[in-house]
Amino acid sequence: MSSVERNEAADTQAASGKDLEAIQRLARAYEQIRSELSRVIVGQHEVIEQLMIAMISRGHGLLVGVPGLAKTLMIHTLADTLNLSFNRIQFTPDLMPADITGTEIVQEDKATGQRVFRFLRGPIFANVILADEINRTPPKTQAALLEAMQEHFVTVGGERHRLPEPFFVLATQNPIEQEGTYPLPEAQLDRFMFMIHVGYPSEEEEFEIVRLTTGDREVKLTKVLNASDILDLQHIVRRVPVADHVIRYALRLVRATRPEQPDAPGFIKEWVTWGAGPRGSQYLVLAAKARAALYGRWHATIDDIRALAGPVLRHRIITNFNAEAEGVRPDDIIRRLIETISVESESKVVAGRMGHVVDTKEKAS
Repeated sequence: MSSVERNEAADTQAASGKDLEAIQRLARAYEQIRSELSRVIVGQHEVIEQLMIAMISRGHGLLVGVPGLAKTLMIHTLADTLNLSFNRIQFTPDLMPADITGTEIVQEDKATGQRVFRFLRGPIFANVILADEINRTPPKTQAALLEAMQEHFVTVGGERHRLPEPFFVLATQNPIEQEGTYPLPEAQLDRFMFMIHVGYPSEEEEFEIVRLTTGDREVKLTKVLNASDILDLQHIVRRVPVADHVIRYALRLVRATRPEQPDAPGFIKEWVTWGAGPRGSQYLVLAAKARAALYGRWHATIDDIRALAGPVLRHRIITNFNAEAEGVRPDDIIRRLIETISVESESKVVAGRMGHVVDTKEKAS
């Protein structure tokens, strides 16, 4: 057994029995959720995985895909299997912030004749919010989501109102109909943990979609997890250990996207205007923890980092004119980064740990 493997085994042994039991329960629940979703959704396994990771990481997701790929149905069905309250907000050019957060009205007390303000909650007061076609509404209304996504509060009339927990915003965006749309500002894009690409199904998957959806069938889904379960799992995910060399790899990957860094690869300096900020590093490591937990593992690995680099970083890399002229997309840059950024060898990892131990002892003496 290698040194890294021994450390990972030690992390597993150090975990409490209660935590390990919760991880195993999550892995079983994930398989059950996938089984339930497959009765309605054909394929899209990576999309479902990323949605689940965002949920148990206390993050939000932005689904991007052409019309007719079941983005809305997928989110609605996932909320049904998780026994969570669900609201859909259809974003349109005339939608106002109060249509999302709610508003205060004047109400008269018939007994006393006094008039008081009463807050009427908007559709954002639910566990799962489907922000459908979020780029079809003006920036003022888009900004109404910012406080809710970051703080889990909304402010109306100078008073803050707490949103129900857990709280997730899962937004959809159509990448081809750009007329009459309002692209999300980078500051709001950065609030989303993942940008999830929803692609076309394979021929066999499309055949199955047509076969299932053109018949007379009604599917009743089984509830798998409730709000309390998800809140518990969010705390468990935070306690999943990550080795230092895994965090270092995630940092090297994110920092390499910044063209102003002296050691940034040449293609980054050529194609990228702005790279990912520290939130990209945080989400990458947190997502790796959640992915490990979904598959019943009590430690995150470099493979988890690589698997989730695309959805975490693609909306945090701003390409320049050179990239657009050459048809280079953020996903192409991320793939090339993964090929370029090498994994530190185990000997370096162990040497680093030993050096830290020696240094600590010398300071103590």
